[in-house]
Amino acid sequence: MKYPENILKVGNLSPDYLGFIFYEKSPRNFMGPLPELPASIKKIGVFVKANIDEVSEKVSQFKLNGIQLHGSESTAYIKQLKSKLQQEAQRGTIDKSPFIIKVFSIKDHFDFSTLKTYEPLVDYFLFDTKGAYAGGNGYTFNWELLNNYPSEKPFFLSGGIGIAQLEAIEKIASSLPVHAIDVNSQFEEEPGLKNSTLVKEFKTKLEEISSR
Repeated sequence: MKYPENILKVGNLSPDYLGFIFYEKSPRNFMGPLPELPASIKKIGVFVKANIDEVSEKVSQFKLNGIQLHGSESTAYIKQLKSKLQQEAQRGTIDKSPFIIKVFSIKDHFDFSTLKTYEPLVDYFLFDTKGAYAGGNGYTFNWELLNNYPSEKPFFLSGGIGIAQLEAIEKIASSLPVHAIDVNSQFEEEPGLKNSTLVKEFKTKLEEISSR
């Protein structure tokens, strides 16, 4: 999300999460302001190899509930980040330490053993399409690879997802710990500007699937 009016429009649809990219190279880079949103919507800050102090500052400034790490962040980086955020929470600079999502990009192959050292450090994984950009590439990866997912840790499914993927989502969610569906480029009129009508249609159909 990028534009205040659009943030409110999509926010009125009561999504579980809204994402805000803090990465200058992205056309979706969020500068603020961030309008008031219902407490039920968790605000996620997306970072790419960002300075730990910068992440902490954004968490405080925008009252972020979660952090999505979308670069090549190491386990050592995550340990340092968690330590910093816990210190800030103790000081009262932030309400509480946000949950952490670690992104892994996939195309035709992926070594799932990579996840092992990250598993005790993060709350969720996110699987996205490997492409020219750090997210928002507009097409899906080979979801059949996720049949080799070795963990019970819940994950976000991302990467070029649109209404055409609903049937495949139902199938994969029936056998794997899919926590949430992350949508972006397939619902945009321009980078960062979402078509709320399409988002509503997708959300309604996804809720129908979830209730079966």
